[in-house]
Order: sequence, then C-alpha cells, then structure tokens
Amino acid sequence: MSMSTTADSAGGQDHAELDAGLVAGVTDRGVRHQRNEDAIALATVYTAEGPVPLAIISDGVSSAPRPHEASLAAVRAAIGVLAESVAAGEEPGAASIAAVRTAASALIKLAGPGGAPAATYVSAVAAPDAVTVCWLGDSRAYWLAADPAQCTRVTRDDSLAEELVAAGLASPEEAMASPQAHVITRWLGADLPEPVPHVVSFTPPGPGALLVCSDGLWNYRPEAAGLAALLALPSALGDPLAAASSLVRFAVEAGGMDNITVALIPLPVRTATVPIPIRTATVPVPTPTVPVPTATPPAPLPPERLSKGVGHRLVSIVPPIWRGPRPCGAGGP
Repeated sequence: MSMSTTADSAGGQDHAELDAGLVAGVTDRGVRHQRNEDAIALATVYTAEGPVPLAIISDGVSSAPRPHEASLAAVRAAIGVLAESVAAGEEPGAASIAAVRTAASALIKLAGPGGAPAATYVSAVAAPDAVTVCWLGDSRAYWLAADPAQCTRVTRDDSLAEELVAAGLASPEEAMASPQAHVITRWLGADLPEPVPHVVSFTPPGPGALLVCSDGLWNYRPEAAGLAALLALPSALGDPLAAASSLVRFAVEAGGMDNITVALIPLPVRTATVPIPIRTATVPVPTPTVPVPTATPPAPLPPERLSKGVGHRLVSIVPPIWRGPRPCGAGGP
C-alpha cells in the first residue's frame, strides 16, 4: 500500500518543466514545429518498500488529427492507472500493460468524422528491485552510466527503419537516411484498437540514470554512450531537472527539427520518507540564432523561433516489408 502519490503532466506548451525530485522532465516545441505535439507525465509512488518514480512520454502523429490532444490524453490516462497499480503492489509489467490499454481507450474515444488521432508511447517504472519499460512506436528509453560500456538502448523502435536493419536490407545509417525512416509500425489510436506493447525489465548494473525521450532528442544523438557523454555523470544525477534541461537544449541547438521531450530518473532511487511535491514551470524558451550541436550544457537561447514543422505522419503506402496494420511515421517537411 502506498503512503502517497504525487503526479503531474504537461503537453502542448512551447516549454514546460516537471520536477518531482526523484524524476524530472522537460518538454519543448523545438525550433521548426508550429506547436508542441509531445506530452509527458511523471509520478512518484511512495510504498512500504520505498519510493517508485514513474515516467510516461507520448509523441503525437502529426498527419493524424489533433496530435497534441492525442499525446496529452495518452499520458494523462495512463499515469493514473500506472500509479494506482504500482501503489497496489501489482507487478510492474502487468501495471504497464494496463496503463497502455487505458491510454489506447482514451485515444479511441478521440476518434471522429475527422479521423483518428494517434501517438507513440513509452513508460518507465523504477521499482527498488528492477526497472520496467513499456513502449509502442519510436519513443525510446536508454540506460546511461559514467562507464560508456554500461550504456545501452533499452527499447527497439517499432519503425520501418528498424525493420530494414533487422532484415539485413540496410545499415542503421542507410535506414535512418531513408525518407520513411520514421514510419512507425505500432502506435496508440483507433486505427490500431488493440495494441500489443513491448515490456522489458532489467536490473541496473550500478549507479546511472534511466532516460526516456521522444525522437526529437535521439534524432541528434541516437547512441546511448553519446547521450551519456552530454551529461556530467555521475554528478548530473544530483539534479535531474538540470540534466534533462541540458539534453533538451542540446537538441534545440542541434536544429530542433522536432518536438523534444526528456524524462530522467537517477538510480538507485534516493530514500525519502515524505512525498516531494512536483514543481511545474511553463516558460517560453527562445531559439538559438545558429544551431550548433554541443556536448556541454549550452547557453541560454535567443528569442526567435521558426514556423515550419516536421513530425510523425500517417502514410497510406504500405512498404513491402510491412506485414501488419497501416503504418504511420515521422519526419519530413
């Protein structure tokens, strides 16, 4: 039985920051999108075994209607179920699947004559004994540590690019260079009413951080060790909000071609006897005049943003390699 739970969510804002102490996240519109179609929800469940941080990120499919509503509806519906299930002592994998199904139902209800909103999904439960990650689409989770050899990508994209690489038809670089690199093969939405998510559990090999993010970040630094190099590990683990903010700024300065959302959970979880209230900030973040990738915390951003956007989109052409429901994708002007 939980002592208490704190939770919050954000989506649609140009920039928002969530800080729960044990888990923190930042979402940003980026440079070239007209709006933020990502969403994030965080919670900390305080149980008899200790605090359990939770994080969920969803990325709306731009070519489907109301993608910003889809992502926010998904995380808001899922975080309550995930927190309640973990608080009740349910196995994290089962709790994660229940949360996905609730999010899927929320998106099905959004469908109407104008079409079916759709979104990607990734969640993380950092229980005392193991970390559980659940996902559909190409939003990712990474394990980051000071030792590059310990860094790894936890998730495998549900995307055409991943299918091409797995089939030996393209190298990772060739697949990502394809115009259909971000065509996804699993998602949340009424056109995939019974999604089958992936669930993975693992025990961290030592101190580090679980990174959960949308493709707006990993597009610019896809390898786990490369992402870890952007953080001053292990010192960055003492301030997860500052660390998450530095990753978002890196992506914005690298070009900001998509919405960017990052959640960071330092592990092992610090012991706490009372809830840490989530502090929420919604503030405008201006755009850099010259996007320059950097592995160090970047300077504050100057005030201009561009309007042309890119993001996930549904496609009507089914690639020969695809053997399932209609794919949707991201990227492109």
